[in-house]
Amino acid sequence: MFKRAFKVLMMSLLLCQSFSVLANARILLLGDSLSASYGMKQNQGWVYLLNQQLKTNNASYQIINASISGETTAGGLSRLPGILSKEDVDYLLIELGGNDGLRGFPPKLIKNNLLQIIDLAKQKNITVFLMNVKIPPNYGPRYNKMFGQVFVDVAKQTNVPLLPFFLNTIAVHPELMQNDGIHPNVEAQPKIVQVMANQLADIIKTKASN
Repeated sequence: MFKRAFKVLMMSLLLCQSFSVLANARILLLGDSLSASYGMKQNQGWVYLLNQQLKTNNASYQIINASISGETTAGGLSRLPGILSKEDVDYLLIELGGNDGLRGFPPKLIKNNLLQIIDLAKQKNITVFLMNVKIPPNYGPRYNKMFGQVFVDVAKQTNVPLLPFFLNTIAVHPELMQNDGIHPNVEAQPKIVQVMANQLADIIKTKASN
C-alpha cells in the first residue's frame, strides 16, 4: 500500500513539474459544440473542469475557450483574427471540422480553411495542434475516408502535431452520449478531462524536449 501511495505521489509531482515547463502559457481552444458545454451548464463542460484541475495542480497555464456551438472551419477562420487581436496566446488547439462534415461540405474546402487558420496562427509565432476530428458514417465510407484524410494531410503539410480525437474512447459508449449520439453528456466530461490532460502532458513533453 505504501508503494502504491508513493507511486501516485511521484506521478503527481512529475505532472506538476511538466506543467511548470509552460509557465504562464495560454492555450487557445478553437472548437465547436463538443468543447462548448453543449446541452449542459458551462461549469459542467470538460474545458472548465480541466482548467479547475490545472489550478488544483498549480499549473501556470490555462485554456482560453473560444469554442461555440455550430462552428465550422470557415467560421473559425473568420473569428480567429479578432480573437488573436484581443488574446495573447502561445498555443492554438484546433477542434473544428465536425460540423463541416455533418453538412457534407467538400473536403477541399475544409482543408483550405484549416490551412489558413494554421497560417494565421504561425504568422504570430503561435504553436498549433490539430485534433483529428471524426464524424458518424452518415455520408458513407467514401466521404468519411476523404474527410479523415483532410486532417492527416493538413498536419503533414504544415508540420503540425495531429492529436487523436478526444471522443475516440467515449463515443463507443452510448451511455456517455446525449440522445443525438453526437455530443457527449455530463457523465462523459470528466473522462474527456482525463483524455485531454494526457494529451496536454504529451504536448508539454514535446515542448520541453525542443
